[in-house]
Amino acid sequence: MPKDKIPTTPAILALKAQHVDFTLHPYQYKEKGGTKVSASKLGVDEHCVIKTLVMEDETTQPLIVLMHGDREVSTKALARSLGVKSIIPCKPAIAQKHTGYQVGGTSPFGIKKIITVYMEKSIADLPKIFVNAGSRGLLAQMSPAELVRLLKPEMVSVAI
Repeated sequence: MPKDKIPTTPAILALKAQHVDFTLHPYQYKEKGGTKVSASKLGVDEHCVIKTLVMEDETTQPLIVLMHGDREVSTKALARSLGVKSIIPCKPAIAQKHTGYQVGGTSPFGIKKIITVYMEKSIADLPKIFVNAGSRGLLAQMSPAELVRLLKPEMVSVAI
């Protein structure tokens, strides 16, 4: 997406409102390309590209998990750590209903509802991260400390 075509998303507005130091990085979005494509297009380590995953427990209570791009979430470990029976990914339409974002463009910032955010704790150790800015093909680069300051996520160790 050309620089003059960068959309103003709820995520970008939320970041600006909280005076977050961030830079936007547009890239050519590829359907089902995931973090591998965005990391490759931007020339960054996929480990630093953070996925925003919308999931739900057995009572359909939504939650967001922030995970390294090159890792997966152990839903069993997450369910155990949260004291629930099961955790599953939300269907795309349900995820969009909860967040207001289209799958592939889901940001943890500026979401429609108050949803508990869980973050793989090793993300906080990275020097910089790239997280979706609320649109397919648009990442925001920032310090993990800024993400923690804004979202106050619960730290978990559920990466596989």
